[in-house]
Amino acid sequence: MTELARRLTTADAVVVGLASMIGAGVFAAFAPAARAVLPTGTGAALLLALAVAAVVAYGNATSSAQLAAQYPTSGGTYVYGRERLGPWWGYMAGWGFVVGKTASCAAMALTFAAYAAPAGWERAVAALAVVALAAVNYRGVTRTARLARWVVALVLLALAVWTAVAWGGSSVEPVATSVEPVETTNGVSTLRPAQGGAGSTGEVVYSVLQAAGLLFFAFAGYARVATLGEEVRDPRRAIPRAIVGALGGAVVVYAVVAVTLLAALGLDGTAATTTPLADAVDGSPWAGVVVRVGAAAASLGALLALVAGVGRTTLAMAREGDLPRWLSAVHPRFLVPHRAEVAVAAVVVALVLTVDLRGAIAFSSFGVLVYYAVANASAWTQTGEHRRYPRWLQALGLAGCAVLVVTLPPGAVLTGLGVFAVGLLVRLVRLRPRT
Repeated sequence: MTELARRLTTADAVVVGLASMIGAGVFAAFAPAARAVLPTGTGAALLLALAVAAVVAYGNATSSAQLAAQYPTSGGTYVYGRERLGPWWGYMAGWGFVVGKTASCAAMALTFAAYAAPAGWERAVAALAVVALAAVNYRGVTRTARLARWVVALVLLALAVWTAVAWGGSSVEPVATSVEPVETTNGVSTLRPAQGGAGSTGEVVYSVLQAAGLLFFAFAGYARVATLGEEVRDPRRAIPRAIVGALGGAVVVYAVVAVTLLAALGLDGTAATTTPLADAVDGSPWAGVVVRVGAAAASLGALLALVAGVGRTTLAMAREGDLPRWLSAVHPRFLVPHRAEVAVAAVVVALVLTVDLRGAIAFSSFGVLVYYAVANASAWTQTGEHRRYPRWLQALGLAGCAVLVVTLPPGAVLTGLGVFAVGLLVRLVRLRPRT
């Protein structure tokens, strides 16, 4: 069996994680999260949801870091679950990651198109972006990391300009109408006025937790570092540092963006658009261009890292026979799981031609929360020299995942349960001839 080459430094791993998170969170997750807390009537609820998502993400990140140091190989929690809890738990984590992050790929491609494509061309442009970035990944992981560095630098520069302009008074006035979604034909959702006000305490708590579940989609990029464990130099030291470092940097960026959006657009205005950052500087045309360029770059950076991560988990599952073994092939020259990446790209192209952005985010959150629930349970079992963090962090992460997954939009929960049932049935059928 051909092994992947260890070519990535700690800095490379941090950048891959940042590229995965910043693109997802800043430009895709705030609008649907704002709509989830809209019945509360206060922007503080959105900030609270962000804090809840960050706390759960930290618990999950420390579990992933602890596990990755002991098992520095491709596959992430799929491998950890198999080693610590058993094959079925590992399979459930791997299946959750593959289907959830494939939906994330579609969400990032659609986000890129929402900011960069002309009206009516969003789906076609999103599909072309998937094909182009799959080709970059096909050529080798060092090219992936090098491009991710440029993407992160461009995005941070665009966000710095956006923040300065938004706080400088060039943004639009906060909007004062409530909204509800209306499906469009270009892969995203627009919104229209709706009735209602702040609900009971239980409704407020539920809306905050649902928003936190949607925002968790933005924090899940640190998993990409763990899934690249077989390609990182000195992984026992580098991976834990990279995971925690990337998450810390992303939390700071998200907090600044959330406060700025609420100041510029208000909660209603943030919920009423699919491009909130661009709308926040609508009074400055040149700043709007900078934001759209940054948004496009961030979404492409996230998509680049996502395709790489899903490909590696697919490789690990194929090696164990939980997915077709032909997907385990490693290219003899470029040393990447080329068949797995091509297969992932093909599925993502099909999704961007058919799915809605908000639905893709919600379904992705379902799959990834299940994935991290298994990660926390796996880390709980570690002992001795492999334990780096206290067990209460793993308990916090596991409980947080369970709460957030059941408070996601009902449609995403039902779809997720159906997809997991199909996945478990597939494995059961594949195992029967062997026994």
